[in-house]
Amino acid sequence: MSTIEERFGVLGTATISDALDKIKRPGSMHGLAPLKDGQQMVGRAFTVRYVAAGNPPGTVGDFIDDVKPGQVVVIDNDSRTDCTVWGDILTATAHNRGIAGTVIEGVCRDTIRALTLGYSIYSRGRFMRTGKDRVEVAEVEGPVTIGGVKVQPGDMIVGDSDGVVAIPQDCELEVLEIAEMIEEREEGILQAVLAGSTIAEARAKFGYHLLQRGDSK
Repeated sequence: MSTIEERFGVLGTATISDALDKIKRPGSMHGLAPLKDGQQMVGRAFTVRYVAAGNPPGTVGDFIDDVKPGQVVVIDNDSRTDCTVWGDILTATAHNRGIAGTVIEGVCRDTIRALTLGYSIYSRGRFMRTGKDRVEVAEVEGPVTIGGVKVQPGDMIVGDSDGVVAIPQDCELEVLEIAEMIEEREEGILQAVLAGSTIAEARAKFGYHLLQRGDSK
């Protein structure tokens, strides 16, 4: 029996985004991109929220000791791109401990480490300036906002070459079943076209134009 993470892990973020559209729930994180094409990530959110540093400034990365293997670190740095909240020490630690990946509403640095290890990072870009003494952790395992999407601790996070989606826990099974249905129908369209059907005929047969609409079955 496949776990829910395994089932989500074989679906593309585009398919999951369509499923979220169908039930009118947000989840597609706008403006975040993968560090490298081809990377994939799935796991439950471990959330971290940063704020501007106080005086004296607080800690920036000790939360990593509390993240469980298979979780995704989801960091809200308030969209700041002038200082980073993730670098090579956190990357190496997370990779060594089996953490699934990192999502940042902000930027990362020391990217060669992540690229060498094959560790998945999604962010708004790269910038080398440290966040130490500029930002500090305000809350761990509370609600955060990433790419316009509210994320709660434990929400399912899926990333691939197209970006990242968050699936709320209260609808994750519904989203999963709809996404699997969409995947099956789109594969049917592809196979019909490869067998000689016109794309218009294949789309009509499998209800392509209704797949993400809330009134479709």
